Amino acid sequence: MAIKGSLKEASLADVCQLLALGLKTGCLAVTDRARFGEIYFERGRITYARIVNRRDRLGDLLVRDGVVTHDQLEEALSAQERDPDRLLGRLLVERGLLDDAVLERYVRLQIEEAIFHLFTWSRGNFFFAAAHQPADIEIRVAIAAESMLLEAARRVDEWSLIESKVPSFELVFRANRDRLDHIAVELTETQRALIDLLDGERSLHAIVEETGVSEFEVGAAVFGLVQAGLAIETGRRVEQNGRDVEGGEQRNLGFAFLRAGMLEDAARAFRRVLELKPDDDEAQFQLAVIALREERHHDAVRKLRALLDAHGPRFEALVNLSLALRCLGRTRDALLVLDEAERVRPGAPEPPLARAAIRLDRQHIAQARRDLAEYRERVPDAAPVAPQYFYLSALACALLGETDRAWSVASEGVGANPESPPLLLIAGLIAERRGAGEEAERLYRRVTDLDPSLVQAQKSLGDVAFQRGAHDLALHRYQRAAEIAPDLGDDLYARLGDLHYRARNREGAIRYWRRALELNPKNHAVRNNLEIVAHVEH
Repeated sequence: MAIKGSLKEASLADVCQLLALGLKTGCLAVTDRARFGEIYFERGRITYARIVNRRDRLGDLLVRDGVVTHDQLEEALSAQERDPDRLLGRLLVERGLLDDAVLERYVRLQIEEAIFHLFTWSRGNFFFAAAHQPADIEIRVAIAAESMLLEAARRVDEWSLIESKVPSFELVFRANRDRLDHIAVELTETQRALIDLLDGERSLHAIVEETGVSEFEVGAAVFGLVQAGLAIETGRRVEQNGRDVEGGEQRNLGFAFLRAGMLEDAARAFRRVLELKPDDDEAQFQLAVIALREERHHDAVRKLRALLDAHGPRFEALVNLSLALRCLGRTRDALLVLDEAERVRPGAPEPPLARAAIRLDRQHIAQARRDLAEYRERVPDAAPVAPQYFYLSALACALLGETDRAWSVASEGVGANPESPPLLLIAGLIAERRGAGEEAERLYRRVTDLDPSLVQAQKSLGDVAFQRGAHDLALHRYQRAAEIAPDLGDDLYARLGDLHYRARNREGAIRYWRRALELNPKNHAVRNNLEIVAHVEH
């Protein structure tokens, strides 16, 4: 299921409630100008949340509550710098400084805080991508979304009040020492911690970064101080991050947008990286990948060749260049590029898998099978097998008429990758060929649940419905397919014409049959239908 929209039209609370009630699994991406956050769901329960370029507060929370000391945290952070793939919480557990139960409790606090902050965003957009799950998380939790909505609503209401006095974290405040010295007032713990930092120099953003206190807590504390006349606004300070820092933040945003499938936003972020650092090869590569995903294949080839010319052989760039060339029908050039990729990284599994796809395009099935076998040999035992391997293997078997073997391979692939639309689709097609219409329909429906825009699944659902005589349902699916891809094929419009004729809608039948002939003037069956209808009318 794809859900997207504007935060002005639907609140984040409403969207989360919808996903929870629907027991959905996937990632809800939220944007607000240059800010980006993600909330992950698994069967309607929240498992993780994060905000890109926002300080990771796990260590701050642990130090604040005395679970670890500042020195112990610094030592763990230093170890993490030497091994960036290690997660901070795991490092602290391995060092015996906390156990899994404590880690889970604080990860849950961090997730809740990120969500509460996201709920204060009132502009921007949201996009839900089914099946997406985070790979780099400390520990998996399961939080009932409903349990957070009331607290989130309270904070949203309070935040709207806070913004009347603290509309921006670029603002600078100075503590009113004269008033503090002459009145008896009881400050909160957070206010006491912040009062010395309100020096007329630091912005609130700088205070958040320096202390690790959340934006909500800082905003609420300063709001109370301003209301009591204990803090005075003195101006605004835009933090000068420096080009390298801003470039890193924009790169992070670009990758976050890519994960969410928001290609236009990702491209904008990576272009900003190049404005700051024109020779950034990673930004150049990602812009080429975006062009490839948007099916701008000539542009992708141009960008990838420029990258390779400027920075020398790069394995990922060569593999993607071969894919762009394949999409353009330049299979010989694609194979030559894969040979170069082999020289850059001998024994890597990606080149034989890419070669297998090209061989199948050219109907060289025996060679494709050898490539697929070589791919499996190269995949390390502990590494996952790419979904494309199962897809190509099933396709090769189906092309050779080995239907049972094709079904076995496709089923294995779906079992390992239950959220892969291409695998579900080919499994459905093979099920149809085996005469298992109900199983095929179940698989196609799963595809449309994951991505309703996949036209082949909509058409295949129409075919299955038509075969079992559910003509109204078939008509609905075919019309949906025609809306998604108006030039899909003459067979779609021929079937639409047949269904309208069955329903005694001659005008609709004629319109669709004529569209079928526009796409394929040699469709003699459709031409005969039109001639018969014309003869009957006269």
